[in-house]
Amino acid sequence: MITLNDYLYNGDTVLRILEKYSADLRVDAALRHDSIDMAHSNFLVQMTELLKHNDFLTSQSRRILEFYQYMAKEYPWLAFTFKGRIKSLIRAEEKYNGNIVDYVADTYRRTGNCPSEAEIRRRLSTFRDLIAYRLVLQVPKCHLKPGEDRRAVEEQLLYDIANVLPDFLEERGFTAECSGLTLSADDRLKESLRPYYRDYIAAPKPSGYRSLHITFFDNCARCYTEVQLRSKEMDDYAEIGECNHQDYEKQQAMDHTGEDIVPPGLCSSYDNALERSRRLQALDLSKVDVNMFTALPNGMMNDGCGLYRGRLILPFEHLSRFQNDRFN
Repeated sequence: MITLNDYLYNGDTVLRILEKYSADLRVDAALRHDSIDMAHSNFLVQMTELLKHNDFLTSQSRRILEFYQYMAKEYPWLAFTFKGRIKSLIRAEEKYNGNIVDYVADTYRRTGNCPSEAEIRRRLSTFRDLIAYRLVLQVPKCHLKPGEDRRAVEEQLLYDIANVLPDFLEERGFTAECSGLTLSADDRLKESLRPYYRDYIAAPKPSGYRSLHITFFDNCARCYTEVQLRSKEMDDYAEIGECNHQDYEKQQAMDHTGEDIVPPGLCSSYDNALERSRRLQALDLSKVDVNMFTALPNGMMNDGCGLYRGRLILPFEHLSRFQNDRFN
């Protein structure tokens, strides 16, 4: 079986790794008539194109920048960051295979049968966050009224921004995508926009993760991109807090029990995805030899190529412009 791990030890660049991996996977998938691995190869080609062609990313980031400028004008007293990233190669590979494992296992639990290849491919077509932008905000304490709760104020601001964002970006060539999930019941979000947002603030994930997510199709760049809206508290919980640790433990538990969920040999797509996931998790990054990447232990690395950490598209940081005069 062909895996990403096979290409990480020769000193190649990330682009060369993607080209080799996708090409070899395509040839192997054609020989085995495996439509899932063929779709996997196409996914890698898509990621290669994102990393190669920066013109459309420049155009996209400039249009996103206009919303940052709107925010800076509308909320000069607010502190916030607006960052964009392309998902790292390892994280994209983990998520792609993880989607297959989760979907097949869930279907098998519910029905006692595995989904068809066509159903798995439909599931994979929902992968929309190779490019993502994240707005993280915090209200400086000096701008809170006496007795005002920071969390409540920040949540209201997130919904206020969420109510403006779709129309703003649609005027600049983006089209909001229906989420396909349960509609938000929070009346702070406009009813007309509820089909488009995945509202993990009103309904947090079991891990405690909280955020607002929305996906857009960029009609200029011809690609999907995701926008996430969070408070600093939510972002800390997701990036360095308990949520991050719980996700890791959940993944480990899935790996240890995967073969008990779907019997080996019952679904080759599941078996391949599970094995690729396990090999990635067992990867010793300190032994990886990829151009512009160096790691000591797995938790300490200097990534200059987007192998392990996503490549930043735009980092904008807005500092609160005032002190104690918001309500004067």
